[in-house]
Amino acid sequence: MTTTSPTASHPRTRQVPHRVSQSVFDGSRLRVVLLVDVNDGAQQEFLETYEQLRSHVESVPGHLSEQLCQSIENPSQWLITSEWESAPPFLDWVSSEEHVKMVKPLHRCVRDTRSLRFHVVRETGRPVAEAEPGRGGLQTAPRVGDGVIRHALTFTVRPGSEATVAGILADYASPEARVDDSTRLCRTSLFLHGNRVVRAIEVRGDLLAALRHVAQQPEVRAVEEAINPYLEQDRDLGDPESARVFYTRAALPAVHHVTAGREDPEAERHALSYPARPGRGTRLARLLAERDEAAADDPGSPVVCSTIFQRDDIVVRLIDVRGGLDACDPAVALGLPDAARTADLTELLDDPGGPGTAPGQDGPALAGALARARMALVTDRRADSV
Repeated sequence: MTTTSPTASHPRTRQVPHRVSQSVFDGSRLRVVLLVDVNDGAQQEFLETYEQLRSHVESVPGHLSEQLCQSIENPSQWLITSEWESAPPFLDWVSSEEHVKMVKPLHRCVRDTRSLRFHVVRETGRPVAEAEPGRGGLQTAPRVGDGVIRHALTFTVRPGSEATVAGILADYASPEARVDDSTRLCRTSLFLHGNRVVRAIEVRGDLLAALRHVAQQPEVRAVEEAINPYLEQDRDLGDPESARVFYTRAALPAVHHVTAGREDPEAERHALSYPARPGRGTRLARLLAERDEAAADDPGSPVVCSTIFQRDDIVVRLIDVRGGLDACDPAVALGLPDAARTADLTELLDDPGGPGTAPGQDGPALAGALARARMALVTDRRADSV
């Protein structure tokens, strides 16, 4: 069959359900923008450091191109843009220990940086449906969100200290929700699974401004100092470089968010941990995202929304459930694929006794899998109720 490609002025767009407000798994190219404010007199050092980084990043899988630009108005302001085949290769690289070490010299010669990430939706001279081999495609339709940015931080504490850390993290005064005229903290949910802490936050406005605002609050600084002795990875949040490295390693980005369009303010928030086999984290997160999209079409599903966070082989699924998790079908709560794909999930999990151990699992097995995946809630705070 012969088909005619649409013109750029009249693009053919696949209708993406509005309930999927965020996803890195659609195969569209990614544009990363890094705004840099270089210290006075450090331009040459910055250029030399950038050249070393550029020569390396060119060989990173998924990287397509890069540009370095200097402001025509302020010589201290620089712009680095890079293009990637899709979001997952970039996220894998930016969260790697190799990247953390490589950018350390760069931060010695800059006052501030700001990173922005965008999927490419349209471009001049190229139809939407067209894709160059190895260069990814265009996002087929704009996403419609709710104005909320979702992000998480994760770190581990020393085994045996979990109860103490949970007590510290649960007992503190909430910071001021209003950051500025355009940014507000909406919700913070904190969970424990074994010795791993996951703190999920929802922000309306500027995420970076909100994170900086929270970090400066006296009540939050006191809590962070109190848990420092129990962390497996040492940090000094009073030292900018130590703080930057910690937050880079702790970042757990949201890679997919879907809502079923059935708002329920009484829905309970829960988090489930899916330990992935080495190198399988992205595939596992993608599989869970596909299942959550399909489940969102089921009007009888008690799961009203789902956010999947993933970095390397750490995969966490945050769900709001009507009626609570205990009253929910364990298979639905776990986000298990249909029987034909349960084996796919099993192959990606590092825990052989975890979710999806075998097709056709019975009720007790699923209930046990849900119990193992379930994270313990430490605190869940909404801005309008604190």
